[in-house]
Parts: sequence; structure tokens; C-alpha cells
Amino acid sequence: MPQGRPTTVPDDGLTTAQRRSLPLLMVHTGDGKGKSTAAFGVALRAWNQGWDVGVFQFVKSAKWRIGEQSVLERLGELHEQTGEGGPVAWHKMGAGWSWSRKEGSADDHAADAAEGWAEVKRALAEERHDLYVLDEFTYPMEWGWVDVDDVVTTLRERPGRQYVAVTGRRAHPALVEAADLVTEMTKVKHQMDRGQKGQRGIEW
Repeated sequence: MPQGRPTTVPDDGLTTAQRRSLPLLMVHTGDGKGKSTAAFGVALRAWNQGWDVGVFQFVKSAKWRIGEQSVLERLGELHEQTGEGGPVAWHKMGAGWSWSRKEGSADDHAADAAEGWAEVKRALAEERHDLYVLDEFTYPMEWGWVDVDDVVTTLRERPGRQYVAVTGRRAHPALVEAADLVTEMTKVKHQMDRGQKGQRGIEW
């Protein structure tokens, strides 16, 4: 896309301005670091444009408060106080298997994730947000906790002008096919491979 220009112009009857404002389904996947970070960067840009931002965090523990949550929630408070930027809602969906194990069976975790997805569906139907960040959402799809066909159909047929960013490894091929923008993070090196744990200010 040299100089920010698309390589092709489809014969869809839309003007350049109309085509430019079409909402996107974005997927950040792959084994490399930075999938959620990239999506939260999009959320910061969206907030700056006055968009309503909804973050739905599916896998990391409900006890784990990542740095982006603190920043975005403070920005949401700033919007409430001054009108600057846009509103922010942060939802922790499910039990959180990535960082800590919560008591309960696999069925309990699956039920939590399914209810989380049901809440996302309700929000999409109500056109509640302008941007949805479905963080770590590829894992409930991979584990069979949510129905892939339902997810793809819901996201593809969402009403209005709602943008969606999905993060996580091993994105399902059907999700990749439905997406407008897919980025695969490729790991070249990671400090954890040499036994160095995550660091304050880098991983959280």
C-alpha cells in the first residue's frame, strides 16, 4: 500500500469516503509478542477520536490488572470529567486460565466464557460501542467454549459501524477468512526462551 493508497479500487458503487469509513474486523494472531498490545494501541487511537471503547478480556485472570486497563480506565474517567476522548468500558469475561487457575471444573470455565460471548453479542446487537477489543478470544474458540460458526456469523453480520479487534494465538481459519485485517505476529526471539520472566513495564 504505497503512500497510504490501496492497491486496488473495487467496483462496489461506493465513494472513496464511504469505503474509507466501512467498519473493520481485525485479527491479531501468531506466536509472537504484541497481539494485545497492538489492539490496545488501536483502542487508544479510537478513544482519541471520541469513540466508545469496549474491552472484553476473556482469558487472563480477573485478579490480573494489566497496565493497559489502568490507562484506559483513567482515560474513561477523564472523558466523564471533561468530555475529552470517549467512554471506556472494561469487562473481564470468564475465569482466566492464562495466568492463574481459578477453582472450578472445565465446564465452569466454559460456561463463564459462553456467558462472556453472550454479553458481547448483546452489546453488538445494541450497537453499544464503536470499538470492541475481544482480548484473548481465540482461545475460547479453540477450546470449543464458544461456537465458531456463531462467532463468525455474528461478527460478520454485526449492525451499524462497529469495529472489532480479536487477539490471541491460533486464530480459527473461519475467523481469519471473515476478517478485513489480519496480522500474524511472528516470534523471532523472546527473553522467556532463555529463562527470563516477564518484567514490570514490559509485560504488565
